[in-house]
Amino acid sequence: MNKYNLEINHGEIGKDGFVSNTGWLKTYYINETTREYIGATMEHVTIGGGLPAGAYLDSPELTGKPDIAIVRSDDEQMWLHVTDYRGKTAYSTENRQSIEIDFIGDLPDTLTLLEPKTEFDKWNGKKWVTDTAAQKAALVADADNEKAQRLDEANNMITYLQDSVDVGIATDDEINALTQWKTYRVYLNRVDTSTAPDIEWPEKP
Repeated sequence: MNKYNLEINHGEIGKDGFVSNTGWLKTYYINETTREYIGATMEHVTIGGGLPAGAYLDSPELTGKPDIAIVRSDDEQMWLHVTDYRGKTAYSTENRQSIEIDFIGDLPDTLTLLEPKTEFDKWNGKKWVTDTAAQKAALVADADNEKAQRLDEANNMITYLQDSVDVGIATDDEINALTQWKTYRVYLNRVDTSTAPDIEWPEKP
């Protein structure tokens, strides 16, 4: 009998779940926290023992799909293919805030992969719908603020120029500028901010 052996001793697991033959077994490991499949390895087992925690003899089916993760079922009886959006950006259906997905599984109802297009979008259960009334109100409010700022500037310039005229020391350029600023203020007051954002502002002198 040859005292050397070139063969690998293959381990065996009996029906009772314990090792019936000492040797090497190909096992498939999971992350015990997420139950996600990690990879395959050769495990040396001895008679009377069992497989290490998180190791299984049956191999998972690989799908090759990037949005699918392989996990072990809670009862440890089978491999499951579950949704995997990790690394993608999701958006809160409640406040539109974005987050990077860091978990395995379907998204909760409070998250969607669909990106809102405006700050006035609201989730209707299936898609984002723009609240046009709120959007319009915001545009009008912005136009009202701009109109007020433009009027303040015009009033300040007119007051200064009018003072120079009233005391009789206005130059020809100041008199001309006063007329231009008054004309500008008239047109500015005529601006209808309810047409925002389609507003043509009068040209400033």
